Amino acid sequence: MQNSDSSKLIIIGGGEDKKTDKEILKEVVRLSGGNDSRISVVTTATNFPLEVGDEYKRLFYDLGVDKVDTINIVDRREANRRQLAKGIEDKDCIFFVGGDQLRISSILGGTNFHNSLIKQMERGAIIAGTSAGASMMSEIMVVEGEEEDAPRKSTINMASGMGLLKGTIIDQHFNQRGRIGRLLGAVAQNPYVLGIGIDEDTALVVNQQNELRVIGSGVVTIVDGREIDYTNISEQYPDEPLAITNVKVHILPEGYGFSIINRSALIKEEK
Repeated sequence: MQNSDSSKLIIIGGGEDKKTDKEILKEVVRLSGGNDSRISVVTTATNFPLEVGDEYKRLFYDLGVDKVDTINIVDRREANRRQLAKGIEDKDCIFFVGGDQLRISSILGGTNFHNSLIKQMERGAIIAGTSAGASMMSEIMVVEGEEEDAPRKSTINMASGMGLLKGTIIDQHFNQRGRIGRLLGAVAQNPYVLGIGIDEDTALVVNQQNELRVIGSGVVTIVDGREIDYTNISEQYPDEPLAITNVKVHILPEGYGFSIINRSALIKEEK
């Protein structure tokens, strides 16, 4: 593995710049080992695997990557093929495209491919994903929920994610689609986990110490419900608006970060 530092995950909120500076995709390449890196693009989440796979192959080739291939796993039988799981053992980066995060978790979760993915991360490979490929990395995953609405228990459906970043719920396209309400609702139901909302053209780089570093043009919203005093989330009428008190929210632009272990923001050093 050629990971140039201790990073293990790159979690992209979707809509990353593909035409001008390509800051986030350049960082994927840099952390994966630069021009000599070997990248596999996993297209399981999308209904258009050929088109989306070819787009990311072209993008990575344009950024100087020497070897890029695509993997489209369509069912659990295929995901359990040992030969396919072994096929990512020499990769420096496994990149998951957007689409439907439930396709990723339901097709890949608990399979030989999933196990190989975790082993590769532990060995030093980068696991990167955009949009649905970001949401699937968390321990608990928002599958769907009402946007731009007051948070309500009944509007959120959740499922187990792939568990690459323990103790988190990750949502994407965050401020662009008004998803603060549904993330608050998700955290109210699971106050022991950390809610993470990532804007478009924005990403979190996660290191081995579970420290998060923000890159890109938007912000990352962290919702910490560990010290919630009161919520009505478990009461009888699920369609009523959510009451929640003493929830902590952090807004972090590029250069700032967050420690999951310490539950504290990492402040950008001024030059």
